[in-house]
Amino acid sequence: MLYQPIKTQIEQLNTNSISKERKTILQPLIDFVQLKVTNKSRVNLNFICTHNSRRSHLSQVWAQAMASYFEIKNVFCYSGGTEATALFPVVAKTLENTGFLIETLSNGSNPVYSIKHSKNAHPIIGFSKTFDDEFNPTSEFAAIMTCSSADQGCPFIGGSEKRIPITYDDPKAFDNTPLQIEKYNERSFQIATELKYVFSNIVN
Repeated sequence: MLYQPIKTQIEQLNTNSISKERKTILQPLIDFVQLKVTNKSRVNLNFICTHNSRRSHLSQVWAQAMASYFEIKNVFCYSGGTEATALFPVVAKTLENTGFLIETLSNGSNPVYSIKHSKNAHPIIGFSKTFDDEFNPTSEFAAIMTCSSADQGCPFIGGSEKRIPITYDDPKAFDNTPLQIEKYNERSFQIATELKYVFSNIVN
């Protein structure tokens, strides 16, 4: 059972706001998830961005929450980068403000967070890592490229079954500006809305 604030937020997301162009971009992800669900296979989704600090984490967390909301079983969401940096603290704060339970497990240059969307679900362990880190699956996964530089700079993702570019503008452009919180929320809700659309189209 999702935490109520997250459930309420998901219910308020309007998938009708998604353009036809974006729906076309999202369709390969719908097809991948549906095929796995139909075959009663494990659904491994690895969201990849250059630094694994912002968009890939937002995508990973929201995808796991949406799978729970729509009761799509055996969905396991991961994230990684072409290089490891750190999960940007404003991302954790943005998710916390939406209702996710965030706990800092360790500090340092690459902090580790526990991110929970439900009392009974396993937490996502959020930290920056490369896409091929041992924490992530090595085969039978979809590589979802959430930023254009990772998509262009990483032509081959070893072990991936399917590569799906679904890119987002980087909220980093607004760091240390008066618009920072607003823009992180905006990107988070865009990602959430599109992933709601994806999982709402899956037939169990």
